[in-house]
Amino acid sequence: MPAFYLLADPDLIQSRAGSSSLPIAIVTPEDAEARFSVALPIVPLVSKLVDTPGSPDRANAAGIIESIDRALADTLSGRAAAVVTCPIAKKPLYDAGFRFPGHTEYLAHLAVTHGHAPAMPVMMLAGPDLRAVPVTIHIALAEVPKALSTDLIVRTAAITADDLHNRFGIAKPRLAISGLNPHAGEGGAMGREDEDIILPAVLALQRQGIDSFGPLPADTMFHARARATYDAALCMYHDQALIPAKALAFDETVNVTLGLPFIRTSPDHGTAFDVAGKGVARCDSLVAALKLARQLADNEATTA
Repeated sequence: MPAFYLLADPDLIQSRAGSSSLPIAIVTPEDAEARFSVALPIVPLVSKLVDTPGSPDRANAAGIIESIDRALADTLSGRAAAVVTCPIAKKPLYDAGFRFPGHTEYLAHLAVTHGHAPAMPVMMLAGPDLRAVPVTIHIALAEVPKALSTDLIVRTAAITADDLHNRFGIAKPRLAISGLNPHAGEGGAMGREDEDIILPAVLALQRQGIDSFGPLPADTMFHARARATYDAALCMYHDQALIPAKALAFDETVNVTLGLPFIRTSPDHGTAFDVAGKGVARCDSLVAALKLARQLADNEATTA
């Protein structure tokens, strides 16, 4: 297991760990690795947190935001190698005045405030059998054709290829580009987006030297033989990417944000308030996120 430390309220964690034998150590980021073999290292937040399992509380907004701020600052300063975020409930943050759609947009904003150029974050679901990237994300399905553009596909694919090379350690990444319509449009008979928007993007990527092919019918690009021909699949909308990723490996898949000046991973699931505090939640995706963060950091150090 890679060494990590938890940015948290130690009293809350101690309360939750009270029924187990888990030892806890209050540390600084610099001390965390040395203590990891004997205890869970916790770097304490200034903000205190309210412990109400299954009931999100706006009183915790300050602590949640503080943990994100400090995790990013520690990573950009070199005190940590990557940021691993846990799921957050957005409504309590919105109620407390948070004005970003979610983690990803806020992290991109913080990178700019720390002096980095504006980035275009790209979501990847990375599992043991599939890496899938949605080009459009949290928008209504009816809005997808209007949001898609050749430029957006090219930029998303270029960022994906760059991170596959620099962080995943793949020498020459292969990208499979899905179509939008059934049968990838059937030559225009089932919609023009595949011919007029997606195909030009594939040709542009090939001219840039990025190994890409498509548009492919989405219903035939995720079986085992098809997956063997590419390193990541670019899909045109949210569910087109996330359904196969989660169906193949729900408990082991990791949400990776590409295109940022630091490594960020997260579990592929949400807050699961329905099982909070019951002792039945699975930790597999969080463990996978921690392991992948370490792997990406090691790969990046090797290729730097």
